[in-house]
Amino acid sequence: MKILITGASSGLGLSFARLLAEPSNELFLVSRNKERLLKVQEELKGRTKVNVITADLSDYEKVKGVYVALKNEEINFLINNAGIGTYGEFIGTDINRELMMLDVNVKAVHALTKLFLKDMVDRNEGTILNVTSIAGFFPGPLMTSYYAGKAYITSLSLGIYEELRRSKSKVKIAVLAPGPINTEFDKSAGISKPLKGMDPKKVASYALTKLKQNKLVIIPGFLYRFNRFMIRLIPTKLLLKISYKLQNKKRK
Repeated sequence: MKILITGASSGLGLSFARLLAEPSNELFLVSRNKERLLKVQEELKGRTKVNVITADLSDYEKVKGVYVALKNEEINFLINNAGIGTYGEFIGTDINRELMMLDVNVKAVHALTKLFLKDMVDRNEGTILNVTSIAGFFPGPLMTSYYAGKAYITSLSLGIYEELRRSKSKVKIAVLAPGPINTEFDKSAGISKPLKGMDPKKVASYALTKLKQNKLVIIPGFLYRFNRFMIRLIPTKLLLKISYKLQNKKRK
């Protein structure tokens, strides 16, 4: 199986790479950090064939370049994992940082999903896992742009799922929507006091298990699955107050 993982040089993406490093697989790992990618390649050498691609996914031309480079590889499994965040009140956050974040979290995921999905549909095989967040199911004051971007990818993926189902395609798409994970995300987003996070290896392992069970929305952790259910029952204005208090704890 040929597997493409974005954001594969650290965190959740690296955990996916390690778990999928088997002799029967070939990995194509994408990140903008070449040095880290090469270290991952060296680490996994002997376990599977690893190809590294250095690309800044905030640049749409580089995103298209990833697809062009791999089009003839017939990728079987795409994990859209790369993502960044930004923290603070909407009027105070840097617009250039936000637009770059949306390029990575939304535009790149949209493009890679669309480009590789077309080829998968033509072959009538393949799987796409879009890594979103539990944040994709409700608004998040103090991280408004990040939450909105995750909501977009969640909605996009679910819509695609239904189109594939109705066309009786064998191509699969799923959403991984975890809560906080112990990665470098919080530091890069400017969060001074991050919430307790999950182990990225456990999240990746859980996701792969649920994919085999044809799960559409994958939410690691009972608490977060319960939260998704409760969100539907809470009035919007009350939900916003709760969300704000939760996010505000990250800067105290």
